[in-house]
Amino acid sequence: MPARLFLSSGDLVADRRYEFARDLQIRGDLIAAADLLEQAVELAPRFASAWFALGKIRHELGENEAAITAFREACAADPEDRHGASLHLMQLGAEELSDMPKAYVQTLFDQYAPRFDQALLDDLGYRGPSILFKAVLSVRAAAKKPAFFRRAIDLGCGTGLGAAAFAKNVDRFIGIDLSPGMIEQARATGLYAELEVDDMLNGLRAKDDASADFILAADAMVYLCDLAAVLAEVGRVLVPGGVVAFTVETHDGEGVVIGEGLRYAHGAPYIRATIEAAGLKLSALQVAATRNEGRVPVPGLVVIASKS
Repeated sequence: MPARLFLSSGDLVADRRYEFARDLQIRGDLIAAADLLEQAVELAPRFASAWFALGKIRHELGENEAAITAFREACAADPEDRHGASLHLMQLGAEELSDMPKAYVQTLFDQYAPRFDQALLDDLGYRGPSILFKAVLSVRAAAKKPAFFRRAIDLGCGTGLGAAAFAKNVDRFIGIDLSPGMIEQARATGLYAELEVDDMLNGLRAKDDASADFILAADAMVYLCDLAAVLAEVGRVLVPGGVVAFTVETHDGEGVVIGEGLRYAHGAPYIRATIEAAGLKLSALQVAATRNEGRVPVPGLVVIASKS
């Protein structure tokens, strides 16, 4: 995983107490760590990193009301919410589900970029692109259509793992990712004709009607709460007969929840309804785990749809 984010308080003593608290936390002395963090935020009341760390410790100690208070203070101290404190508030039921703060996603993946492939492939056993590729081949074969595409868009392209899986089947890839660090890694692959730093929705909104034959989103939709707006744009940007392929994490319910890994999980009924609302035709909805957490496969879905 990426290095933890640290935003200095500007107070040397408060920063030192934060570092001592983190050492105690690593050694398992959560109560002493929490005490030091309380001292740090007393010295520097706008110390976002200390409030966030305190929130996590309070949650781990089962003190959920105190955790909610600390996470709210972290959000107030850093309105961009680069730590993602609001996600923990959603997880604790203190806030309604909403999309992730853009600054959090960008910061997370900028930190993650240098070792992203190693962490994803080696540590998490990531296999999303290969599963998506096989699913697209199967759907196209069943429809008696070739699995070759002239113009493709890779949403949340990351370092280019998705494009690499489809490289021999796509003439021209455009990659879109919110993280400049990820875009630089993707640029080094030589797989993309164009690369853009943007979120998925705005990236699609900038594209012309019927300008893509294929749209890919491998392990990217897990960072969106509501998929409706993105899928509506997918429907607009695809040519008639064009294909979209993406993965989501899932759960047994109908709607959207936020999981322990701070990613959204979308129920199968929600996926079906949202695909239909976007004017797309569902071609495949397959149960598949594209990654592991703690060596345990994470429940997921592979989704293939087309524009009529």
